Amino acid sequence: MPSKSTANLGVIGIAPYEPEANEEYMNDEQRAHFRSILEGWKKQLMEEVDRTVHHMKDDAANFPDPVDRAAQEEEFSLELRTRDRERKLIRKIEKTLTKLNETDEYGYCEACGIEIGIRRLEARPTADLCVDCKSLQEIKERQFNH
Repeated sequence: MPSKSTANLGVIGIAPYEPEANEEYMNDEQRAHFRSILEGWKKQLMEEVDRTVHHMKDDAANFPDPVDRAAQEEEFSLELRTRDRERKLIRKIEKTLTKLNETDEYGYCEACGIEIGIRRLEARPTADLCVDCKSLQEIKERQFNH
């Protein structure tokens, strides 16, 4: 049973999953745990996007001073880039939720088929490669880009 200690809560307030001895990998309880993490993370990101929209509407001002105007434009530009990354992450979370809800492939490496692992998925719930395959992919990318 997952620990409810607030000291052990993850980023979105969900305690890490503690599997029982000899528990089947990606059983219904584990799948529900990761569904909660993904849905909570998505909700958090969507709330942040909404806050940015309201902030930009509320704080948008036509400053007479060009330096003030430039500072505001730079701030808004940074926020928009951050929100764009978050929108891409939301799409990845939605893709992962579809995989989790509609297939038995969540939690297994797309390259080699082995278990990705509970701890790796808690650190990166959208992971679709095991650590070894991800490391190999990164090595190949570095070699290709140099």
